[in-house]
Amino acid sequence: MSTSPIRYELIKTCKQTGARLGRVHTPHGSFETPVFMPVGTLATVKTMSPEEVKEMGAGIILSNTYHLWLRPGNEIVREAGGLHKFMNWDRAILTDSGGFQVFSLSDFRRIEEEGVHFRNHLNGDKLFLSPEKAMHIQNDLGSDIMMAFDECPPYPADYDYMKKSVERTSRWAERCLEAHQRPNDQGLFGIIQGGEYEELRKQSARDLISLDFPGYAIGGLSVGEPKDVMNRVLEFTAPLMPSNKPRYLMGVGSPDSLIDGAIRGIDMFDCVLPTRIARNGTLMTSEGRLVVKNAKFAKDFGPLDENCDCYTCRNYSRAYIRHLIKSEETFGLRLTSYHNLYFLVNLMEQVRQAIREDRLGDFREEFFEKYGFNKPNAKNF
Repeated sequence: MSTSPIRYELIKTCKQTGARLGRVHTPHGSFETPVFMPVGTLATVKTMSPEEVKEMGAGIILSNTYHLWLRPGNEIVREAGGLHKFMNWDRAILTDSGGFQVFSLSDFRRIEEEGVHFRNHLNGDKLFLSPEKAMHIQNDLGSDIMMAFDECPPYPADYDYMKKSVERTSRWAERCLEAHQRPNDQGLFGIIQGGEYEELRKQSARDLISLDFPGYAIGGLSVGEPKDVMNRVLEFTAPLMPSNKPRYLMGVGSPDSLIDGAIRGIDMFDCVLPTRIARNGTLMTSEGRLVVKNAKFAKDFGPLDENCDCYTCRNYSRAYIRHLIKSEETFGLRLTSYHNLYFLVNLMEQVRQAIREDRLGDFREEFFEKYGFNKPNAKNF
């Protein structure tokens, strides 16, 4: 490969946990890691303006190849000057390959060596997506970081199926590299698969590392497996990944998993969780999960979180936000989405500071105790 536009800089390793503090450099700026990436599926972080997402401290967001291919179409985004200009976002953008959506949204799909036949989830039309097509779409979108097209198998999947899937994903990764037309200004990451099988994760890592991608993701987690299984897979997979390149755990966004992932050497995370639950009135706070729609908040004129200094908590009460959500007012969705996104972006800043001070293990214990994750029947999201 030519010189990659994506570069990872290791700043410090936490003596207490081994977690990494780093910096990823991209054509549209740098950001410190570990980092949570807000998801802007259709070239927008739901209900948020780009200015608000910047204001809360996000240096990179994620957009979705599959959805942008269908609406408005990659050609339109290309004609607009690429995704950055189209959505007025001048910081880094990562686009996924569309593989996860193909396997999660379509009831009908047929996997072949050439690619995947499936139906459009909007109108039922027949569609076909291949490694080459996924690269073409992402080259048109112009994201800083592109993802290779892979198969995201269900959980659980038996060993024989997973082995064939890993081998196919490795062949597809090679085709992605060959089809990538903009290696000088777009970095392409490979995705390590293999389910919960250590031997297959090792095989997948070997295959992809031999192709010398500028970064690597761990796929096939946060798809229904228990948290202890995810952590166990991270413990034997992360050390297989190059230490001089970014490590990305796809689709993970609950506070406990972000901290546990960072402790296991992960640099980048993304998830729709904070905005999705915000639209139902569920909030992440320093004291744990809060459902603001509950009747007990009808006359609660305090902020969502006394320990939060986000725009929402500085200006609006639980009672007012409850009223907006119950009344289905869009402003309520904006306020809750802003708070949850800020909470996770700020949480990762605290994680980075704890790494700087060699106390991430202590931070985890304090956070889990305060959040209630140590309780036998703790409510997660």
